[in-house]
Amino acid sequence: MSEELQLETLALHTGIHRSQFNEHSEAMYLTSSFVFDSAEQAAARFMGQEPGNIYSRFTNPTVTAFEERLAVLEGAETCIATSSGMSAILACVMGLLSAGDHIVASRSLFGATVNLFNNILKKFNIDTTFVSATDAKAWQAAIQPNTKLFFLETPSNPLTEISDIVELAGIAKKAGIWLAVDNCFCTPILQKPLELGADIVIHSATKYLDGQGRILGGAVLGKRELMMDGGIYGFLRTAGPTMSAFNAWVVLKGLETLNIRMQAHSENALKMAQWLELQPSIQRVYYPGLASHPQYELAKRQQKSGGGIVTFEVKGGREAAWRVINSSRLISITANLGDAKSTLTHPATTTHARISQEAREAAGISEGMLRIAVGLEAVQDIQADLARGL
Repeated sequence: MSEELQLETLALHTGIHRSQFNEHSEAMYLTSSFVFDSAEQAAARFMGQEPGNIYSRFTNPTVTAFEERLAVLEGAETCIATSSGMSAILACVMGLLSAGDHIVASRSLFGATVNLFNNILKKFNIDTTFVSATDAKAWQAAIQPNTKLFFLETPSNPLTEISDIVELAGIAKKAGIWLAVDNCFCTPILQKPLELGADIVIHSATKYLDGQGRILGGAVLGKRELMMDGGIYGFLRTAGPTMSAFNAWVVLKGLETLNIRMQAHSENALKMAQWLELQPSIQRVYYPGLASHPQYELAKRQQKSGGGIVTFEVKGGREAAWRVINSSRLISITANLGDAKSTLTHPATTTHARISQEAREAAGISEGMLRIAVGLEAVQDIQADLARGL
């Protein structure tokens, strides 16, 4: 596919490999295995001496189509699709790191990611130091002789903190450390971490890449040497946290409309954030597109727009926040995000409930905090639904 094509065109035409039936829409290959012409061909494929499909745990044409399309959008050499966003993070860490290695991570991470680093990886003698997402000096100071990976989300979940990818990439490269960026909130439409110096991009395809809350999926992207030879693909092939062909087909179609959806999400979210700032019962609004955001200028340089996530604090703590949630009639009460329908959640008791109160406080997650993933409804209808509880 020509590199001269625009992003929205590439999202429609990359990864199309038509079968003998010459279908217009991408085919879905629902098969567990693939037939070989001979014993010699089977042996050659299993040994990597001949390209071709073998077994859908690690080779499937529909999954490959999704990987090719997302790789082009992110500007990556290679994409490895996984069964979920969390399995993408797991594949990245288990593929690249060994016992005794060390991670420096933002303390402003999704709760399940914190639990993975704090609890699961510790069993394998991989330790993590958590630092401020926005303090580059803290990242520098946290480096140890065995540090192998920097890991961050930007914007962060749920406070939408913006990390300076260029600055952190410079620190990481000087120390010989890989930088992995979870790009779930922005998608490649709004932000290109690899172009800013990151080595690895992580996605939960469950969110905006699908766009309608239908499937689970994830992806790890980067240079071919790191993805394929560095161990991530090997972990996927052996351990099997694999994206199914059906899910790959669904998210492949989701990518076709990603550009226009992210523009619409961002437009609605900015209007929502501006409206929330005017409400007397709101203590604070967190949105990268607002001039009041601490990293507003950085967000303007690093992202094309603010994205679709708005977080705000309601005066009155948990009781007031739950009243807003329970008064809604239109907005879905769910912890998922990136859906065409708006969703609303209380991070302290849902997405970040399993981390300690101390860790929540360190990340700035209060009892009065709510996160709305602004959907594609008429924004005045979403505002009216929130106003009922406010």
